Amino acid sequence: MKSATPYLLPLLAAIYLCPTSMAWAERFSIVNDGFLRQGTATGQGALIQHRSASLLVPEAATPQAKASPELEAEMEAVQSQLASLFTGREGTSLFRALPKKVGQNAVQRLLHLIASAEAGKAQYDAVQYAARIRPSKRPTEMTIAEIYAWIDATPGQQHAIGRYQMIPATLRRLVKKTGARRSDRFSPALQDRLAQQLLEEAGLGAVLAGEIGRRDFMHNLAKIWAGLPTASGKSYYHGLAGNKAVLSWARFDQEMAQIFPS
Repeated sequence: MKSATPYLLPLLAAIYLCPTSMAWAERFSIVNDGFLRQGTATGQGALIQHRSASLLVPEAATPQAKASPELEAEMEAVQSQLASLFTGREGTSLFRALPKKVGQNAVQRLLHLIASAEAGKAQYDAVQYAARIRPSKRPTEMTIAEIYAWIDATPGQQHAIGRYQMIPATLRRLVKKTGARRSDRFSPALQDRLAQQLLEEAGLGAVLAGEIGRRDFMHNLAKIWAGLPTASGKSYYHGLAGNKAVLSWARFDQEMAQIFPS
């Protein structure tokens, strides 16, 4: 009886390298289209390759697709815990001037860095890549109430939205925290405002006051935004629903050192 090996190897290689199969892996990015393709061409931090066979099958059959609500719940739990650590602090980015050594554009530079890892070219109009049913309008043209209606009408899919890829529970909490209204448009200005609150919850005021180190702040940011790396080089949510860090830790550290010099 002839060995099956000569016939199986080409078949397995074809399955593994099939572009159609790999396309399924892209659908599980926590961010918008283009997320998995950033970084490799510019030499600014190659992506960590994920070889899980479960990502090479259609969405309906993969555990990651079914786990997205649990992923969002875990992310919100982590973010809520972070927020509680700095309860009672004045909002550095919202209510008082930044120290001169940091520069008035530090927050904007940080938000730009985060958006480069999260939103791709769509920026303020980004919608989570794996969302099968997308909003009928651009996010920046929608009111908060319309975004809530879209979320409620499309259960069972991921809903991260906007330049900072806010998940539903986090969006609702931030809207309440900042006093935004349901009738407010999800404009770039409002998105920045909500993101600034997230920076505060990650410890922006604490790092500026010297109460925590820059790298501790970076780790907190990685717990909020899955595209940012931890010191291991991997996303805090690496492998969950296909999440990967876009930036290398070295690049992240370099950028942050320029924004927040010691």
